[in-house]
Amino acid sequence: METTEVKKERVVAGRGLIDFVFSWSLKDVLNSNFYKGKMMKIPMTFSSVREYKKSFILPLLEETHADLLSSMASLPQAPSCEIISVKRITKDYKPPKNLFYSVALKLKKVRKNNEEYEYEPQCGDVIAITDAKPKSPGDLHGRKMSYVIAIVLVAQENHTRLSILSSKPILFVEEKMKNIKSGTMFAINLINLTTNIRIWEALKTDVEDHNLNIIQQVLQTNFADVENCSICQHHSKEKRSSMYSNMIARIRSSEFNGSQESAVLSIIDTRECHHQNSVKLIWGPPGTGKTKTVGFLLHSLLTMNCRTLTCAPTNTAVLEVTERLLKTAKMSLEYGTYGLGDIVLFGNGERMKIEDHDELLDIFLDRRVDCLEECFRQYRLYLRNRGVQYYEEDKGEENELLDEISKDKKVLKNVIIETVKKNKGKKKVEDTISLKGKNQSKHKEEKEKEQAEEDKKCDGPLTYEEFMQKRFSCIAKRLSDYIVNLYTHLPTSFISQQTVKKMIRVLDSLKFSQNLLDKEVLSRDEGGGCLKFNVARTKCLSVLKSLPQEFPVPEFSDSWDIKRFCLENACLIFCTVSSSAKLHTEGTSNPLELVVIDEAAQLKECESAIPLQLPGVQHAILIGDERQLPAVVKSKISEEGEFGRSLFERLALLGHKKHLLNLQHRMHPSISLFPNEEFYENQISDGKNVKGKSYNQCFLHGRMYGSYSFINVAHGKEEFGYNYSRKNMVEVAVISEIVSSLHKKFKETKKNVRIGVISPYKAQVYAIQENLKIYSDDASSDFAVSVRSVDGFQGGEEDVIIISTVRCNGNGSVGFLSNRQRANVGLTRARYCLWVLGSAETLIRSGSVWKKLVVDAKKRRCYHDAGEDKNLAYAMTAALVDLNQLNILLNMDLLLFQNARWKVCLDDAFWRSMVRVKNNELCKQVFSMLEKLSNGWRQPHKGRKRIVHDKISSELLEHYKVNDQLYLVWTIDIIQENSSHIQVLKVLDILPLSKIAELAKQLEILFESYELDKIKHCKYKCSEGDLIVPMRWSVPNVSAKAYRVKYLLSESLAALSLSDD
Repeated sequence: METTEVKKERVVAGRGLIDFVFSWSLKDVLNSNFYKGKMMKIPMTFSSVREYKKSFILPLLEETHADLLSSMASLPQAPSCEIISVKRITKDYKPPKNLFYSVALKLKKVRKNNEEYEYEPQCGDVIAITDAKPKSPGDLHGRKMSYVIAIVLVAQENHTRLSILSSKPILFVEEKMKNIKSGTMFAINLINLTTNIRIWEALKTDVEDHNLNIIQQVLQTNFADVENCSICQHHSKEKRSSMYSNMIARIRSSEFNGSQESAVLSIIDTRECHHQNSVKLIWGPPGTGKTKTVGFLLHSLLTMNCRTLTCAPTNTAVLEVTERLLKTAKMSLEYGTYGLGDIVLFGNGERMKIEDHDELLDIFLDRRVDCLEECFRQYRLYLRNRGVQYYEEDKGEENELLDEISKDKKVLKNVIIETVKKNKGKKKVEDTISLKGKNQSKHKEEKEKEQAEEDKKCDGPLTYEEFMQKRFSCIAKRLSDYIVNLYTHLPTSFISQQTVKKMIRVLDSLKFSQNLLDKEVLSRDEGGGCLKFNVARTKCLSVLKSLPQEFPVPEFSDSWDIKRFCLENACLIFCTVSSSAKLHTEGTSNPLELVVIDEAAQLKECESAIPLQLPGVQHAILIGDERQLPAVVKSKISEEGEFGRSLFERLALLGHKKHLLNLQHRMHPSISLFPNEEFYENQISDGKNVKGKSYNQCFLHGRMYGSYSFINVAHGKEEFGYNYSRKNMVEVAVISEIVSSLHKKFKETKKNVRIGVISPYKAQVYAIQENLKIYSDDASSDFAVSVRSVDGFQGGEEDVIIISTVRCNGNGSVGFLSNRQRANVGLTRARYCLWVLGSAETLIRSGSVWKKLVVDAKKRRCYHDAGEDKNLAYAMTAALVDLNQLNILLNMDLLLFQNARWKVCLDDAFWRSMVRVKNNELCKQVFSMLEKLSNGWRQPHKGRKRIVHDKISSELLEHYKVNDQLYLVWTIDIIQENSSHIQVLKVLDILPLSKIAELAKQLEILFESYELDKIKHCKYKCSEGDLIVPMRWSVPNVSAKAYRVKYLLSESLAALSLSDD
């Protein structure tokens, strides 16, 4: 095994946490109660910073342990890759410390969730290095296979070479290296520790450069009140600069409502206080314009040149608030994209899917570094050797060249052709720098295509004018791109507005010169074109020469220097809370003033300690809603210890003042009514927009599909699906039918609609996605359907929301569905229509918030049974047939045909046949035919086959063809209803034609026992136009026993069946 010398002992971030993880044996990892009884509940108040930080250590270890335990459960499906070689890179190889290795990998594509992907180890990944792929955690026991736990420190060369820290010497590797065999070692991904390591570092108590000013403000209940700061009030007149006064006027003249204006003004006042530190809470319930308020606030801080970090728990939340700010900021830009250099977004571009957000590319740090790196490297050289030289060419030489043209054009033509050939052989410099990865490849392809088209144009001989046009166009394009990149990506503190004006003059001059050349004025105006071109050249050259003095191009040794420069000089910085840890080492020479945490209630308090301790931070603004979803915590032990509680929630519980945004603009009033009353004590008012007529949208006909309704799916079946999660296929069928109806309506009306389907269970989400995959989930589509979990929908909204509650049982068990925060999120995503599906009986018995919802829906007359819609009734029936639920199907008659002209009785034999066939298409065909029969339709006699014999059954028994193999067999029966006899449809079975005659023979025994008047009543037909409607006769005055003998022998039909058992 080769050894690479290491000069210095490497410092590994989070080494304490890593050592704990390395110390756990497999038995420890698999013990779900490993930390039970070892930690205390996190308190509400703290006596010191040390106590505060220490209280989170054990819960963090337990959460890490639970995460690792969870990964063991899915070990066979864990991402993995082959190891080609392992080399020791530690000079002082002293177990158990400093066991650094260099690992070479062979990446291979695998499939997961029907998608092909390649596992590429990331920094922070905890991996198991094994000599075989484990099929279960038990394989790691004993001598079945050798394994070592390690953590990835560095991933290089497209993730094919790693630097790792191992928990112990990899002894079995030495044996493997003696007999090198391909694929004998594997790296199995377990968990990623990056965020937990950053939290661990933030919880250290012996770090000198941590800024503890904010942390000290949240230990007790004596919160600082900067709005009433005595020093600020004393110097109020002096502190109110013209910029501050203008900002206040701008806020008050905005379209904000009172609560939004109050919140923003409070933050602006807080920023002006430099005498104490504080934490502000902005409480933004669903639909109250939180994101818009934050966007306006951040733009105000940008205008005031207040250096601010804005972060959020997830990439999605970060992108949302960044897009809102950028939209506002671009409206105030005067000179193109000048000013965007003051805004920086950084993070993992791949995880952010930044390539899908073109509008953010100009502020994305990696893109900015690439652009500036190219500009700084080429700018001076380009101006001196390319741009300026072109304009400073000797004018006399130019005149000589013109004389040469008039004397011998052939010679010039040959010279130009040779010159073009040489130029074509030179390597082209990229016009602009694009994103790495997909964007770069796409950009390269586009450039190659453009170059190919240019080459085609150059295939033939060029005139002198064409030659000049081509050469000038190339130079002007590059110069323009460099200029735009410089004033776009450099901060305004580095490049002045006056300099940018000159740059824009250069761009205008280049464009003007290009137009002159394009018009070929040099040859047609007999020297006039040359004169105009020379004047433009002189002006442009003068401005270009002045730029280096006004704008000194900085010298940077590498891209890291540029990155640090961008972060240190930016006014607004955006990233995830976890990624803000990088700012402890980068961009620290220019301290921050404010930290704004969006979706702060979704953040574990210990994680918020990462940005709150950044150097220079004076005030923290927490924006969120503790009554929506909290942070995700895997460990029940940690959850019980309040590890998932946010700083926002703890401060709110302690009585910290919250600025409530109290006007909602999202939901129709009938949708907002219940959440407002149940979760917000009626503190939220409805905006004018949601009260207007435009919000009374009708997507489907019927009261069931109004703006708000609870739809009772009484015959559902709760079962386990994907990853031990629950699903209810009857609810899936109902949702599929509703969405299908919405799509049909959309095709009729061409009215755009966005639909969201929400369920708390992953298995239900997957089942619904599978059934609705024919519809687009692209939000820009005219008809879009998005299916997500409750967690996935937080912060989102759609025109129509359908909620599937899934649970359907006799004891009212609803599990984590009873979580009030989860319910709040699901119930507040809809704009125009909210339809909640579930078993009313189960939800009422649960005694949870869902019981209140069902009771409220009944009280407001928004409660409906799914069977009220015949299409939903058929969909539920088909689902129950597919699930073999014969016991439920036997009672479906009333549900299916409750509004039909004919009463329909479905025989047990019919249901048994339907269950045995299990064909959804057949179900649709059968119930479509039954629907028509129940409303009076009959097949014409022409072309219809009848059972021909001289028995009574040939007159009473009907069989209609359903498909090529099966027939629906039915007859007319008589039942008593109150004091009348009425005709009913008795559906006997679905059978092949060959078995119908046999059934007829068995029924003949029953028919022969009928009295003549009953047979007469069964055969009687009453017509209404083309329809046959049921007849009704008064019951004769006979004994009950005689009646049963005379009229109810048909009950025996249930005992007859020709179907196979």
